[in-house]
Amino acid sequence: MKKILSLLIILFLYTTAFSQSIDEQWVKKNYTKKEVMIPMRDGVKLFTAIYEPLGKSEEHPFIMIRTPYSCNPYGNEYSGNMWHFCREFSKNGYIIVFQDVRGRWMSEGDYVNIRPYIENKISRKDIDEASDTYDTVDWLLKNIPNNNGNVGVAGCSYPGFYTVMAALSRHPAIKAVCPQAPVTDWFMGDDIHHNGAFMLMDAFGFIPTMSRPRPQPTKQISNNPKFYSGDAYPFYMKVGAISNLTKLLGDSISFWKDLMKHPNYDEWWKARNTMNFCKDIKAAVLVTGGFFDAEDLYGTLGVYKTLVEKSPATESRLIMGPWSHGQWLNDEAIQLGNVRFGNDNTANYFRKVEIEFFNHYLKDKNSLIEQKPVSIFFTGENKWQEYDVWPLQNVQQTPIYLQEKGKLSFLAPVNDNSYTEYVSDPQKPVPYVNQPWEWRGAEFMTDDQSFAARRPDVVTFETEPLTKDITLAGELIADLQISISTTDVDVVVKLVDVFPDDFKYDPEKDNSWDRKSYMMQRYQMLVRGDVMRAHYRNSFEHPEAFVPGKPTEVSFKLNDVAHTFQKGHKLMIQIQSSWFPIVDRNPQQFVDIYHCSDNDFVKTNVKIFHQKDLSSKVILPILNK
Repeated sequence: MKKILSLLIILFLYTTAFSQSIDEQWVKKNYTKKEVMIPMRDGVKLFTAIYEPLGKSEEHPFIMIRTPYSCNPYGNEYSGNMWHFCREFSKNGYIIVFQDVRGRWMSEGDYVNIRPYIENKISRKDIDEASDTYDTVDWLLKNIPNNNGNVGVAGCSYPGFYTVMAALSRHPAIKAVCPQAPVTDWFMGDDIHHNGAFMLMDAFGFIPTMSRPRPQPTKQISNNPKFYSGDAYPFYMKVGAISNLTKLLGDSISFWKDLMKHPNYDEWWKARNTMNFCKDIKAAVLVTGGFFDAEDLYGTLGVYKTLVEKSPATESRLIMGPWSHGQWLNDEAIQLGNVRFGNDNTANYFRKVEIEFFNHYLKDKNSLIEQKPVSIFFTGENKWQEYDVWPLQNVQQTPIYLQEKGKLSFLAPVNDNSYTEYVSDPQKPVPYVNQPWEWRGAEFMTDDQSFAARRPDVVTFETEPLTKDITLAGELIADLQISISTTDVDVVVKLVDVFPDDFKYDPEKDNSWDRKSYMMQRYQMLVRGDVMRAHYRNSFEHPEAFVPGKPTEVSFKLNDVAHTFQKGHKLMIQIQSSWFPIVDRNPQQFVDIYHCSDNDFVKTNVKIFHQKDLSSKVILPILNK
């Protein structure tokens, strides 16, 4: 009877805690705040805001977020993160720590974008973000009372990079980390480049903000000059070549200048790829990301896969939802643009898994983690599925072939001398969306591609309506045979789900907001799209020119998908040679793109071959259910 009564009391307290409304008033009643400058091994001090739960009756774990974006508000005001992004940690009595990273905002020192990790540190001057994390944790353990000796680190996007660095610090007190959409490799797939192609809007919008000189610690960093307002497309067209943007920025943006010096995947870039060092990780790792993340999907998947391969003893977990960048932190994560993900708020799923993960490793090793190590949301069918590892074992790599007359088939082509061609004109690049956008936005990752299919410089191939569901789970590979009339080109490949002619969402099943402003009949949903700067087709270190008119293989990987093409839908492949202005224009001549002039941009005639000796295909990861 006593055991039953105890269980009922525990259940009551648990239910009461989780029914509490965590808002500003609650946090101020239950937490104190203090600000300190924590010394690093080289003497530099980092500004740190520490929120401690009231009451001395128990010991608490730490959760830490290190950020280049400021841990404001400074002074007596409390951070809204305490009752928003960190509300589950507040509710569970964590000591919550925010820190301005070295060289940013109120911290001392010099800031370095994606500061390289130093694997073998010899002297106290050998500092990196891992050593700064290590020194911070040491100080916290010794100076903050009522801690239980366990530390967790979390962060999304750039703070995700610092979270991976925390794992690389290998401090014994760091028991668990949750890197969310971590910046990982800015040349191969995150933010600044994709397969060597320059992600123009993100780079020009972001790098000046992060590289503008800051002579001393400050609570207010000056805004960047506003170079344009309204639609970005005409602005970037008018500016022209990348060299003109360099002139526009001036001489003070150090990281931009570094980019211009390193157009290829050299040692400078490889030193900044955190995946090269993700081995022998002691902390448990929960990697989180979204399949529609336009910024850091590559790094999210890459970190998890690298841990599985190079650090097999690490307790690695993965959550991949139907989210754009950081959308798992959004309380209304039920759709992206016009595409809906069902009635259940997918962000609730993440929050539940995250707090269970940290409670297990930082509070009570016996606390419950209900999910298997890998949680994947499949769009199309709109369902969560749980697995032991990703990529899945029961996947068949299946080629789907481009055919004459815009057909797409699982049968290899049998014709001779068969190709589809288009003219790529850098003076009329294919836009990435069908409406004006001042900033890149997130919705384009599921946007309707009908507008692109109507253009003469976009070639389209599609299947007949499917007679059964086809589920894709894993990495796509584009393997094309092409020729061009010049010496260089970009190749953009898009996988598209074509909805039936009579399709419409069911408000009861697909969520209550009936968006009548957009017709979903024959909607061409972008499932995955990516770009390859084709002079890197054989080596990212050593680019090669094309021989005009010579059929050439261009093969590259696209990020993983988890999507079900439902019965009655069609698969579509779109191919084009510009995706503007999210990707800069290729001059379509083999030149130094960062330093070429406007006069170097020329048209090229592109042929996509689909004949028996030159077959173009996309290799699909079809899940055997």
